[in-house]
Amino acid sequence: MKQGFVKVAAATPKIAVADCKKNVEVILESIREMEEKGAKVMVLPELCITGYTCADLFWQGRLLEEAKESLQKIANETADVDALIFVGLPLEVYGKLYNVAAVLNHGELLGIVPKKYLPNYNEFYEARHFTPGEETAEEITLFGRTVPFGMNLLFSCEDMPHLTVAAEICEDLWAPEPPSVRHALAGATVIVNLSASDEMVGKDSYRRNLVATQSARLVCGYLYSTAGEGESSQDLVFGGQNLIAENGVMLAEARRFHNETVCTELDVDRLVSERRRMTTYPAQKDSGYRRISFSLRMEETVLTRFVDPQPFVPSDKRNRELRCDEILNIQAMGLKKRLEHTHCRSAVIGISGGLDSTLALLVTVRAFDMLGLPRGQILSVTMPCFGTTDRTYQNACQLTRCLGATLKEVDIKEAVTIHFRDIGQNMENHDVTYENGQARERTQILMDLANQTGGMVIGTGDLSELALGWATYNGDHMSMYAVNSSVPKTLVRHLVRYYADTCGEEELERILLDILDTPVSPELLPPKDGVISQKTEDLVGPYELHDFFLYYMMRVTYEPKKLYRVAKYAFQGQYEEEVILKWLKTFYRRFFAQQFKRSCLPDGPKVGSVAVSPRGDLRMPSDACVRIWLEELEELENV
Repeated sequence: MKQGFVKVAAATPKIAVADCKKNVEVILESIREMEEKGAKVMVLPELCITGYTCADLFWQGRLLEEAKESLQKIANETADVDALIFVGLPLEVYGKLYNVAAVLNHGELLGIVPKKYLPNYNEFYEARHFTPGEETAEEITLFGRTVPFGMNLLFSCEDMPHLTVAAEICEDLWAPEPPSVRHALAGATVIVNLSASDEMVGKDSYRRNLVATQSARLVCGYLYSTAGEGESSQDLVFGGQNLIAENGVMLAEARRFHNETVCTELDVDRLVSERRRMTTYPAQKDSGYRRISFSLRMEETVLTRFVDPQPFVPSDKRNRELRCDEILNIQAMGLKKRLEHTHCRSAVIGISGGLDSTLALLVTVRAFDMLGLPRGQILSVTMPCFGTTDRTYQNACQLTRCLGATLKEVDIKEAVTIHFRDIGQNMENHDVTYENGQARERTQILMDLANQTGGMVIGTGDLSELALGWATYNGDHMSMYAVNSSVPKTLVRHLVRYYADTCGEEELERILLDILDTPVSPELLPPKDGVISQKTEDLVGPYELHDFFLYYMMRVTYEPKKLYRVAKYAFQGQYEEEVILKWLKTFYRRFFAQQFKRSCLPDGPKVGSVAVSPRGDLRMPSDACVRIWLEELEELENV
């Protein structure tokens, strides 16, 4: 429960229709199973104390009385269970029968939530037996005490302020105006659904999409527990497709026809942060709602949910290919518009034989093809200097020729040497001046060639480099349109790989694969024995770590300790904890110190949910202090 994580579970016990005593036993077994998994919010199916398929037996007073006694027994038997428990039963209130969710905590009955929308079409006849619930809560007497009864109930955890739970029942979700909408706007961060949804061909995917979409629309966690084996199969079959979703992502799903319990963790702090960020998400207004407090023991939540170590890259191959093609089109469409608007006759790219300039050239080729312009009007410029290796030089030249662009070579060694002589820079002093002098010379050449050819300079730097400030100010930092500016390094690699796999040209594929196999380097220091001596990731850290940090710091707004915890979990077995902490501190230092470079970035298309454009996603002062972020990480070193 610390840092906003709460373990939740949805179960489907194998009940016996109308046998409440038997059902109490299996319900308690399910609760104990969920307790063993550490669940703090538990949901069981609709009417599970009696069974959903009792039909006209719901008119039998003996069954209704047995259901109430069974609820009392479940409450008594779960007094020692540290969880908020939702269980379904039929309940008579003021002479009418309701389909309800009973809410228990530490053996206490906290409230009763009735179902509003009663299906009475096709195979459903609920209106034959039940009365629709009302929003406004009132007091009823049950087990010798007053209990709130109504739909507008919010259950708020005293020990975890962002954990507020509300309930709806089966058809409520399928209706045009689900109660969960009002619940979320009133402050619920977690919605539970007690369901008995029968199976039909194709219904499982619709149900899954419905739950995932509702969790996305409401920016909430959604727990869906449905009936399974044990219900009558006289006319229907129930599959037990339990689902747990968070803000559009399906975190856990039971196999159908197996009565499985699913358990995972919701990140309620993340949900609240996302709602706070969205200016279109209404302010919380709980008028007409009754808040009921419950307690849970604060303890460390063991993480089991999948945390993708590469959040920018889809893990599924088909989705990854679709994403890559989409991103290439977004990049190319952005450049196409800029070329059209400025009436440019050429595009000028500094080609190094590395990943970023390769991607920029591929995007430019696609844009020129869209415009119907000859590729020969793309000027691909290689500018060898002190650190250039034969491998990258040859790849740059071969790639340009293979794509049909125009190749121009400008050796900058002499120009940089003269410049160093003019400013008194010792050629043997391989410091930042030595490195940046080369980068700025290259940018000057590109800008002047663009003037000569009536074109524009296409920027090659990527999102990861911009986040770290790993760019020479007024060197590779500057261009006239930056096509890679919101593409993280981990994704750049997959975009180039996708192009290699789908280009259908053997020679182009060979070149691209060799570029992919080349170490990432600015090549600003002399090579050793003809091999790259300056490897970027040795200096600033692994890009896969930095991309992970960037996503969870900017997109998810994790605080440093939580980010460190999740990084350890995602990269366990791959990086030592000390290594992760070291590069996380480096990330924070560089991200804050280098904002001045991002404050004057050239235009470039946004392709994903994270970008650092000063005109769009990141409005950050260049002089912001990183102290409080680093202090939190330094506390970890002292533990």
